Amino acid sequence: MSRRRRRGRKRRNTKKRMLWILIPIILVIALLAVAVFFFKWKNKGPEPEELLKTYMSYIEKQDYEKMYEMIDPDSEKKKEFLSRNENIYEGISASDIQIKIKETKEDGAKKTVSYTTVMQSLGGEISFDNTATFQRDKDRGYVLEWTDSVIFPDLSAEDKVRIYSDEAARGQIIDRNNTVLAGTGQAWSCGLVPGKMNEDASADITKLAGLLGLTEDSIQSSLSQNWVSDDSFVPLSTISMSDETLVDQLLEIPGVKLTATEVRSYPLGASASHLIGYTGSVTAEDLEKHKGEGYTSDSVIGKSGLESLYEKELRGENGYTIAIEDENGEQKSILAYREKKDGETIKLTIDASLQQSLYDQFREDEGASVAMNPYTGEVLALVSTPSYDNNAFIFGISNSEWDALNNDEKKPMYNRFRQTFAPGSTLKPFTAAIGLAEGTINPNESGGSQGTSWQKDESWGSYFVTTLQAYSPVNLEKALVYSDNIYFAQAALNLGAEKFTAGLEKFGFNKELPFEIRMTASQYDNDGEITDEIQLADSGYGQGEILSNPLHLASMYTAFSNNGNMLKPYLLYKDDPQSEVWISGAISQENTSLLVNDLISVVNKPEGSGYAAHRDDTTLAGKTGTAELKSEQGTQGHEIGWFSVFTTDANISKPILLVSMVDGVDGKGGSNYVVEKDAAVLDQYLQ
Repeated sequence: MSRRRRRGRKRRNTKKRMLWILIPIILVIALLAVAVFFFKWKNKGPEPEELLKTYMSYIEKQDYEKMYEMIDPDSEKKKEFLSRNENIYEGISASDIQIKIKETKEDGAKKTVSYTTVMQSLGGEISFDNTATFQRDKDRGYVLEWTDSVIFPDLSAEDKVRIYSDEAARGQIIDRNNTVLAGTGQAWSCGLVPGKMNEDASADITKLAGLLGLTEDSIQSSLSQNWVSDDSFVPLSTISMSDETLVDQLLEIPGVKLTATEVRSYPLGASASHLIGYTGSVTAEDLEKHKGEGYTSDSVIGKSGLESLYEKELRGENGYTIAIEDENGEQKSILAYREKKDGETIKLTIDASLQQSLYDQFREDEGASVAMNPYTGEVLALVSTPSYDNNAFIFGISNSEWDALNNDEKKPMYNRFRQTFAPGSTLKPFTAAIGLAEGTINPNESGGSQGTSWQKDESWGSYFVTTLQAYSPVNLEKALVYSDNIYFAQAALNLGAEKFTAGLEKFGFNKELPFEIRMTASQYDNDGEITDEIQLADSGYGQGEILSNPLHLASMYTAFSNNGNMLKPYLLYKDDPQSEVWISGAISQENTSLLVNDLISVVNKPEGSGYAAHRDDTTLAGKTGTAELKSEQGTQGHEIGWFSVFTTDANISKPILLVSMVDGVDGKGGSNYVVEKDAAVLDQYLQ
């Protein structure tokens, strides 16, 4: 056989052997492909354990549509499913839902997952063991066979989940003598009984809407609710029992009924409204802000003042029972129970009588008053005037009333004791304290200008520092007694801006006042640094860009009663009041004694600017201040009047430090207007 034929036969044999080798490989690959396809078909989609976790995660997201997409569509109608889950889970405020898979059992095309659920609710923690069955669907993979027991194991389609609430009483706010400042009061709930209304009640509804400050549509909407029958009482508004005229007018309308109801009450009303604040119905924003804290659409919440600041302590915790009941109303099981916890009573250092007295004196003025015990730091009064009646917000304030309050030129809603104002001459004792500490003031040295107008040199142009009265000799005591602007302008210039402002910072300027209510920080310059010489001179007597908060100023004055230490003011009552130092050594003990004697002269010498407040029964010390704000020299400016006064005997039964400010004393006698009003308050308080 030729070599060529032998080579051809070998090639054919090789091809046959390769073909026999490839056929089994191809068959194996095909079988593997079929197996993989079958496996994927059999196990299409996630496993039941993962599906269950996903399903439960949708509850907190309130995505009931997604939940429905995961179930067997034959197990429940969509509308009923969505309604059932939403009403139960949102009704009990389900949150923080955690599940732990225990085991999974397979039975043909079904898998049953055993698991433990723990969730939070209105009634506290709910925990239970449960099972969920998943059916394998050739197109969808595993789907949940849903029944009501997926929600709770004991729940059947005929059962109801009931929520019983036990409302916690809101805590009171009381003063140091247990006088109620915020508590429970009585009011009339005004509503209609449809069956007792006239057949054509359109005119009556118009009249009722006008009396209650409601719209006719809102009244008609209330009457059209599904639950309303002829004998139903349909509440519309809450009104004060003291408004007898309104009550008589309402009772003349056929169908109107008044029933007694409990409301939040503020016995001091306008005299303490900026301090106490008020409560109101929760809004959507409140619910979002306080999510998970147990608030519902029917809750009330502190809206301003201490009602808001101490909301957590005052509101308490409502009690809840969450139970499963059968179709006959019989209780099958209790899912959760939380006992109610009434709100705490907040006791303040405030003296209600003093608070009322200060308000009565200044009610028509735009101002603020602060009273403290100068030896303990207890705040005895915080008053802002003019004011508003916080009770009006409890009964529901109309749009017109709200607009009137906000458009009032005197700004009754503006809380002035939290703001800052030019302190005028009430700052002079502290300019003196800084100068004494730095050695730039000799208290016994006669010097300075004896006139009523002064400027450093011609570089000031037409600007002069002016004072009201010339006197002799010029020294620290007389400069305080006569409230000499020139003396303290020169004192600030002699210190220089750096030492002067460092001294003010030592008294707490540009620092947050440590107090329960946040106050605007006092400042010595709008930009934080005094660079202008004239501004520095004006700052020495409390003008320029100096701004002081009334409570901060009161804290500064406590240094004169505590060997130079400034006390931290506080508002929560202590059975055994102990002072807490805010700034230690703000003034040296030696300079404190010297300045107190000078401030005694301010009030007790006939020529002193605070003489109208002097007393024969106890020694007072203090300083007046009139800050004049004007656009240019030589014109009449807007005046802010101050008086800071304190008792000097630590052993009297009712020591007091009083700081009052009136924004607008021009034409009223300047600071003397404030002195006379504070004197009347002290007469009543110290008697």
